[in-house]
Amino acid sequence: MKISARNILAGRIVALTKGATTAHVRLELPGGSIVTASITNEAVDELGLAVGTEASAVIKASDVMIAVA
Repeated sequence: MKISARNILAGRIVALTKGATTAHVRLELPGGSIVTASITNEAVDELGLAVGTEASAVIKASDVMIAVA
């Protein structure tokens, strides 16, 4: 598979919580950092995602913003 995104973070799924239509997938990266993605339940099923599965977070964003109160 070829993809234009350059920010690809490989890791292992450590938690997967399905809601009514959306799932939250927690991916642990080497070193212990966690990335959380919100994807559809349908995508979880189609990709065969489960705790312990190796997967990658693909990040394509034009802006990353940080704010404090």
